[in-house]
Amino acid sequence: MTAVGALARLRGAPARAVGAHQTVKAITRGAAVEVFIASDAEPKVVAPVVRAAAERGVAVVEVESMTALGRACGIAVGATAAAVLVVSPDPA
Repeated sequence: MTAVGALARLRGAPARAVGAHQTVKAITRGAAVEVFIASDAEPKVVAPVVRAAAERGVAVVEVESMTALGRACGIAVGATAAAVLVVSPDPA
């Protein structure tokens, strides 16, 4: 899968976490299905994301830039990390 395809999955996701802190929280809760990190992000910022994903067995996809990741998330600024989240069904 190309980075463009990966960003398309993120863009089309019904729920996502944006930013390193929110992404780590989502991984820790077990809500992250797939994690994305920007290749131009500061290593010290994305290291906790990569570590949490490795501990939980969540796939990590590296994308070209923070700008591209931010756009895929629908925000006007760059993003260091993001995650596609599990959508739980509404209780009936």
